[in-house]
Amino acid sequence: MFILMVVIFVLGYTAIALEHPLKVDKAASALLIGSLTWVVYILGSTEILEAGHSSAWNDFLNSSAMAAFLKTRPEASMLDKMHYFIAHHEILHHLGEISEILFFLLGAMTIVEIVDQHQGFKVITDKITTTNKVKLLWILSVLTFFMSAALDNLTTTIVLVALLRKLIADKETRWFFASMVILAANAGGAWSPIGDVTTIMLWIGGQVTAINIITMVIFPSIVTMVVPLSIVSFTMKGDIERPVLSAEQSHEFTTEGQRKLILFLGIASLLFVPVFKTLTHLPPYMGMLLALGNLWVITEIMHKNASEDDKRKLSVVGILTKVDVPTVLFFLGILSAVASLQSAGQLGLLATWLDTATGQNIYFINIAIGIMSSIVDNVPLVAGAMGMYDIAAAGATGYAADFVVDGKFWEFLAFCAGTGGSILIIGSAAGVAAMGMEKIDFIWYFKKISLLALIGYLAGAGAYYLQMQIIG
Repeated sequence: MFILMVVIFVLGYTAIALEHPLKVDKAASALLIGSLTWVVYILGSTEILEAGHSSAWNDFLNSSAMAAFLKTRPEASMLDKMHYFIAHHEILHHLGEISEILFFLLGAMTIVEIVDQHQGFKVITDKITTTNKVKLLWILSVLTFFMSAALDNLTTTIVLVALLRKLIADKETRWFFASMVILAANAGGAWSPIGDVTTIMLWIGGQVTAINIITMVIFPSIVTMVVPLSIVSFTMKGDIERPVLSAEQSHEFTTEGQRKLILFLGIASLLFVPVFKTLTHLPPYMGMLLALGNLWVITEIMHKNASEDDKRKLSVVGILTKVDVPTVLFFLGILSAVASLQSAGQLGLLATWLDTATGQNIYFINIAIGIMSSIVDNVPLVAGAMGMYDIAAAGATGYAADFVVDGKFWEFLAFCAGTGGSILIIGSAAGVAAMGMEKIDFIWYFKKISLLALIGYLAGAGAYYLQMQIIG
């Protein structure tokens, strides 16, 4: 049963990676493994827990929760205790942590959809007038880099790829620009606590703090973006050809004042969340829900006299139908599956093996995780790392010092997992989104972009290493 849990996870993970050939949405595969791993865990609880690999079970046996259970069920057998541990302790414990991430994402995605539906991003895109390829590439990449940090890399990629359709007529040129947007979006999301799902997970999990992740990871992230851009700048020449937009594509259904107001409020709402956490010490998702509630009220007041058609289009109730719920369900499934492997002990064994294989070198461990994230999704990889390694106590020395809050391991994990996925187009949410929107060919991306992305990734990793050697 212990091995069967791993087999189910690997098979499900394979189905997720082969989502497009199989034509089965990755959310469905994730929900299946998120449920089945727990089913196998509780059915084989005796065999699995008696193997002695679950540190959570060992801790539970001597906990106040076990004492409270025995007061109500003094006659309980060991099997009863195991079932109670899994069904009423571990699942609820992990569900609480997972829910924080899901509610945060749901709130953030809704806020961004509100801004997009009100054409708020048009305020930014209308300012771009150049047709020079190199100049436009730098403008879009820098814009993507900072938008990704404030919004998130997935949303920014969706907005920028939609913009490219209005800026570039030639398909292959648009593919190249969209691919460079992926690199910039992933680099921009890596240094912000709200820029990527993985950094959100590490921030909410308490492994990193907002200010530290910004100050320590922004330099290597910039290097990761600038190095590929600099290489391309020497080979790219000429101007782009602008497409001719139809009347429907150029139609404006919000006023300029409304667009500017909603853009400002949307970005301010997202940037407010880290401040909220610092001031109140409440979980970040509470700040995100507060921000969403405020924006919801403002838009309701703004459109109270609007026509029924405009209300359906611009009200938050209507906008909620556009939120990517399958993505939220995907995270629920994959994080649940990883939680079961953490509880049962498989991730602890993997951590021990990694430490031995790499000689406890955090740089080798994280670079490997980053490269792996180009093949498989970075969310379960980071979730797995969070499950494999505990946060060390403040003042820890030696190898453990790298695992304290804001330790080198967690900082470098945020960078590697966030940027390594750019090496292949299926390696990040931003890449998958661009691939779906523009129908970018996997082999084309591999030939044209993968080497650039790998060079940028390794350059950024080297920049982080040098930075830490200088800082000490």
